Amino acid sequence: MSQELLFDNQDPATESCKQEYPTRQDLDAERQVTITCRKCRLAETRTNVVFGEGNPGAGLFVIGEAPGADEDAQGRPFVGRSGQLLDKILLAIGFDRQEVYIGNIIKCRPPGNRNPLPDEIECCMPWLTEQLGHVEPKMLLLLGRVAANTILGNNLSMGAMRGRIIRWNRFDCVVTYHPAALLRNPNWKKPCWEDVQMLRAHYDKVCANR
Repeated sequence: MSQELLFDNQDPATESCKQEYPTRQDLDAERQVTITCRKCRLAETRTNVVFGEGNPGAGLFVIGEAPGADEDAQGRPFVGRSGQLLDKILLAIGFDRQEVYIGNIIKCRPPGNRNPLPDEIECCMPWLTEQLGHVEPKMLLLLGRVAANTILGNNLSMGAMRGRIIRWNRFDCVVTYHPAALLRNPNWKKPCWEDVQMLRAHYDKVCANR
């Protein structure tokens, strides 16, 4: 499938971070706890907590940066223009949205869609860690530099991270551009297409060896 076909188809303090997080609950139970979370300042400005959604037994877990305005309004991840593009990208490599699990580094929209602050990420990452533990995916697709730097614990550029399989903890990861970045810069569509083709090939190899 060509690249063209892929893209053309149609302030409280954070002291509360020290509270205990639930451990090893099922996803529905975790969701119910998360939607009342007030562990950081973003609770004051959000409309909805965007917990994440998808197949609880997914082989692929897609991780973005943070909810945007559409996601905050609906309480669902990747439902705006970038979400529509993500759906097309996934379908182009044989994944229906319902087959995968989709979430973000943080679950509340930062005001003005700014980057999440380090203390906000620190408060929210335990929820994502729990989700990964429940889903136990075969691979992670990390969308954008913020998500990739956070998960991989580095400060590398996109160019230094994408184009290869990166092992993090027990997961194989692929880093590529966030769909919102592709909408701003169409020149990144071709390398993104190469990244997700690589992901698909590695995913199939992993599945064949299990």
